[in-house]
Amino acid sequence: MDDYRRIADRVAEEIAAGVLRPGDRLPPQRAFARRSRIAVSTAGRVYGELVRRGLVVGEVGRGTFVRASPVPSGRQLTEPTGLAPVNLELNYPVAPGQSELLAAGLAPLLRPDVLDLATRTAPAAGTAQAREAVAGLLADGEWQPEPRQLLFAGNARQAIAGALSALGAHGRPGSGAGARIGVEQLTYPLVKEIAERLGIVLVPVAMDGEGLRPDALATAHRSAPLSGLYVQPTLHNPTSVTASAGRRRELAAVVRNLDLPVVEDRIWAFLHEDEQPPLAAYAPERTFVVDGLSKRIAPGLTAGLLVTPASPDPCVPPVEEVASVLRSGGWTASRFALEATVRWLADGTVDRLVEAKRTDAARRQALVARELRDFTVRTDPHAYYAWWELPEPWRADRFVGAAAARGIAVTPGQAFAVGPQSAPDAVRLGLASTPPPALKAALSALAEVARTGR
Repeated sequence: MDDYRRIADRVAEEIAAGVLRPGDRLPPQRAFARRSRIAVSTAGRVYGELVRRGLVVGEVGRGTFVRASPVPSGRQLTEPTGLAPVNLELNYPVAPGQSELLAAGLAPLLRPDVLDLATRTAPAAGTAQAREAVAGLLADGEWQPEPRQLLFAGNARQAIAGALSALGAHGRPGSGAGARIGVEQLTYPLVKEIAERLGIVLVPVAMDGEGLRPDALATAHRSAPLSGLYVQPTLHNPTSVTASAGRRRELAAVVRNLDLPVVEDRIWAFLHEDEQPPLAAYAPERTFVVDGLSKRIAPGLTAGLLVTPASPDPCVPPVEEVASVLRSGGWTASRFALEATVRWLADGTVDRLVEAKRTDAARRQALVARELRDFTVRTDPHAYYAWWELPEPWRADRFVGAAAARGIAVTPGQAFAVGPQSAPDAVRLGLASTPPPALKAALSALAEVARTGR
């Protein structure tokens, strides 16, 4: 028998014995490979075998979870047939005609002299042209970042990692290994993985209908001092909640009073046409703003954008310190991506893509409203995802398994939960990556599963 199948047998035995319980999250493949002393590629085959047997569900990297019960005999997932299941875990928007729009902007880069420059390395500060262009892109009414505040990472996740790493090492109480960073009680799953790799402890902060509660943040800080805060005030992932201007002012007042630096994630904010000014407009001296281009432009050619605080408070690492963190982490952006972005901004391509994606998101939200009208779904007409609070008696892990049996992958609430509290019996539906006809069929099938139990 192949080695990977023997390892899969051992995991299956742990599941059968109750060592691994329904809803438990398996470690990331790299961690599993290290623990099992096998290659990462072998770990991938182990996880694939467990999925094939119907013992686990989920997307490796975002969360692989033990099913509530095995897939009934005769309904196990088979080896790939060329017909991919509908994956509502992935969430990368692609606008109609996107490639044609992007191609025109790339044409000037194909000149040998221009290509020679574009394929050289770039520092964390990027280029002067990129800083000017991106500062203009991110400007939002009351908030106008200066080009000197801009740093660039390979993607938004790396920008988050760079900001959190800099906060954790800045020499304030609670910094270094074990630094405590406040986050919404439901947060972006990869922030959990970033924190684990950096030795950062995430502290869940209660939310309400406007997102993170300022009073709950103050309570968490009084319990044990925090080193900073990571927050998503606009189109929060996974709930789609957007904080009002009043809530942002309250939060700014609290972080000032607590002397806390903030990492504000605005990766999806471009979809919100009537968006409130960012938190950075109310607390510019202590707020890092993270954004990116993978959602606006294309997932495969992107850059992470990191705006450092203006006139930073002593509690905040200076721009040079953050740039050093990005360099040492190998997190700086590709110069080619920066050069392409400058051209796409100048010729209006980015504006056209944003408008197309806003229209596309609204169309997909209409499908959610129609197909899931009988259920409790929290979302926003501008968002590319929806948070489905499952009806009784469904548990999230069982629903994920039932959806997988229909060839549909969804993300369980546990993937977003921080801390020891019970994971919500909810799932997040990523709407961006599946063609609308397939999305409509998948939503209809999920509604049938929720109603009938199969």
